[in-house]
Amino acid sequence: MTAYQGRMPEGPMAEHFRQLAARAVTAVRPYVPKRWRSDLPVVPVVRLTGVIGFSTPLRPGLSIAGIAKTLDRAFGVRNAKAVALAINSPGGSAVQSHLIFRRIRALAEEKKLPVIAFVEDVAASGGYMIACAADEIVCDPASIVGSIGVIGSSFGFPEAMKKLGIERRIYTAGEHKSMLDPFLPEKEEDVAHLKTIQQDIHQMFIGLVRERRGERLTGPEKTMFSGEYWVAKTAKDFGLVDQVGDVRSFLRQRFGEDVMTPPIPSERSLFGRRTPGVAGIAPEQLLDRAIDQRGLVDDIISAIETRAIWARFGL
Repeated sequence: MTAYQGRMPEGPMAEHFRQLAARAVTAVRPYVPKRWRSDLPVVPVVRLTGVIGFSTPLRPGLSIAGIAKTLDRAFGVRNAKAVALAINSPGGSAVQSHLIFRRIRALAEEKKLPVIAFVEDVAASGGYMIACAADEIVCDPASIVGSIGVIGSSFGFPEAMKKLGIERRIYTAGEHKSMLDPFLPEKEEDVAHLKTIQQDIHQMFIGLVRERRGERLTGPEKTMFSGEYWVAKTAKDFGLVDQVGDVRSFLRQRFGEDVMTPPIPSERSLFGRRTPGVAGIAPEQLLDRAIDQRGLVDDIISAIETRAIWARFGL
């Protein structure tokens, strides 16, 4: 008798066995947990929340250092059909926004996966820059989108210092090293220099939006790139977003009712706290900073400034 050598015998009997096996798999499949099934579509979800690049150890914000590993895990999920980004950010650092944007695009091209951004409360300024890394942008009817511009702010105290009899002493090597010092009177040439830098960053931002949105942009450019922001309907009319919807409904419509949407968690620090904006800080340093008065002051100032950024959008 000839050995099978690990192969199914040919003929009517073999075909009968194959049909029985196929029926058995079909019958058992509904009872197998979804996470164990390889036949279901998977779309991992990465949540990007907070002010970008605006961090203290106890008040982390979004940064490339904090989100890079999370993105790597999301794009490495087996059988993924796409990657979803759940964005809720009023913006922040232009550099960190651009670094996150570039990392998402690099992974999308490497893994050949489409990216879908879902805007929650707001995707403004740097938050919208990150959303532009997606191939499609979906938002809630009440979402705030836009603010394609650059902003810088500060305070000035020279008059208050005069009244208090405080003298500012500053020593520099380089005539412009003390540029825009809040304790010195403002100089027109310093402001002009800052505005030049802002214009350069603004033009980069505009170019990025044009490249990513392409012919979908239909709004007047002077309006779209003025730094103004809008709710979903107007943003959609301008071509800044593609559709109105939410993660669950959209992904079910696109990939079927059985689509799996596993959340990809960020790294955890001491006590299991999510720390998307903290990198290179040892646990003992976190504890030291928590009880250090200077660290506490930094966190209070950070909280006030973060609150001010969100408040610009009525949030």
